[in-house]
Amino acid sequence: MVDKKVTVTITQIGSPIGRRKDQRQTLVGLGLNKIHRTRTLEDTPSVRGMINKVQHLVRVEPRA
Repeated sequence: MVDKKVTVTITQIGSPIGRRKDQRQTLVGLGLNKIHRTRTLEDTPSVRGMINKVQHLVRVEPRA
């Protein structure tokens, strides 16, 4: 039995310039540090919480 992990793809669409330090650190924690950079991460509650914190700076694409 193959256990397929659910993933979420996020793309940075906003600049962290002028944002709070914790929001900049959250982007780095997600592996984002430049606009239009895309990462595919496992869909876990901790990742969802980080996305929620910087939802105005990222675009979330449908689950794959």
